[in-house]
Amino acid sequence: MLTIFDCDGVLIDSEIIDSEVTAELLTAEGYEITAEEMAERFTGMMGNKIAEIVEEELGRHLPADFKDRCEDEINKRLRQVPAIAGVADLLDLLDGPRCVCSSSASARLKVTLTAAGLYDRFKPYVFSARDVGDGRGKPSPDVFLHAAKVFEVAPRQVLVIEDSVAGVQGAVAAGMRVIGFTGGSHSWQGHADHLTEAGAETVVRRMKDMHAVIEAMRSWGGLDA
Repeated sequence: MLTIFDCDGVLIDSEIIDSEVTAELLTAEGYEITAEEMAERFTGMMGNKIAEIVEEELGRHLPADFKDRCEDEINKRLRQVPAIAGVADLLDLLDGPRCVCSSSASARLKVTLTAAGLYDRFKPYVFSARDVGDGRGKPSPDVFLHAAKVFEVAPRQVLVIEDSVAGVQGAVAAGMRVIGFTGGSHSWQGHADHLTEAGAETVVRRMKDMHAVIEAMRSWGGLDA
């Protein structure tokens, strides 16, 4: 069985940083939004899709340098991003192959996972949706299907751990089973319900409980060891 981890909000506690920075800069541009609202609406989406939605609602284009300013500030804050509590212990217990599938850029994934002490535990199997096929981010299933192809496993032999609706939708579209995760600092009231509605079979709040849930899902049937 292949286990696929999302990165931001599952392996590292970075989604809150994205949400805080983007909310601050968007509010300064006249699009008033809180970090909590950013997390609820946009977690798991690629930046160009977020900008498309914001510009439509704002009624004008964001400044040409907005993306660069946003990424620069986020990258500054990500240099000391922590791993989600319990991730290292889970990886110690987990049997079988594993990889990362994210909508974040490859360069950012290497920086943030390295900062959290996790990159060496996955390399070279750290996949960015931007480098796969047409570069479509989640909820496209492309990055998940790419991972399954690399490991030569069928989609039903894959278990995905995701914290975003877009990620859950992408994994389900790929024919994979999904555990939702709500243990990141960006989680909001109703987060678990949204993940379940998107297709997660169960939702876990604490990473220290994840291994038992994975083993239980194996026993429920449909997952090959």
